[in-house]
Parts: sequence; structure tokens; C-alpha cells
Amino acid sequence: MTNVSETPAAAELHSGPHGYISNKDDYLKRLRRIEGQARGLQGMVTDEKYCIDILTQVSAMTSALQSVALGLLNDHLNHCVLDAAVRGGDEAEAKIKEAYDAIARLVRS
Repeated sequence: MTNVSETPAAAELHSGPHGYISNKDDYLKRLRRIEGQARGLQGMVTDEKYCIDILTQVSAMTSALQSVALGLLNDHLNHCVLDAAVRGGDEAEAKIKEAYDAIARLVRS
């Protein structure tokens, strides 16, 4: 898995708080729960649990991560992209491309 970080161009275009900031505590709570699921999966493998039981938990964890991703995407579209679109110009085009690229990565995963 590659480490995807905010590019300097995207960072330069963004001003103000991130779109998810009003839901930050909810995201952190969900990510901690996912972290617990990952530890649980490690324990299942260590304890040599049945393959299908492990796969079921992997599926639950994948769904939880997808839910976080969709929430972040929604916040990004409704805050960062919308604000840039209202301002127009190069920033709007860059934010729309950035959102498109993020959606493409999510679809491929």
C-alpha cells in the first residue's frame, strides 16, 4: 500500500479548517474502533481461528474504512470543493481534479 499525502500544490490551495473538522471526534472514535478490529484480526490469526471467521472480520473492517472514506469525501466536497467552486478560477479546477483523483483511488481500492 502506498502512503498518500497531501501534495504541496493542494496544501497551498487550501485555506482555513478542513471540511471534516466539525466531525473530527466522530472520525477519531470510528478510527479507534477500526484499530481495535485490526488488533482483533491479529489475535484471530495468532489463535489460528477459522479462515471464514477471519475473512468475515476483514469484510467488516473494510466496510468500516469505506464508511470513513465516504464521510471524509462528503465533507471534502461540501466544504473544500464547494468553497473553491464559489471562488472559481484555477483553485476550483484544482479542487475538482483533486476530488476526482480521490474518488478514482477509492473506486480502485
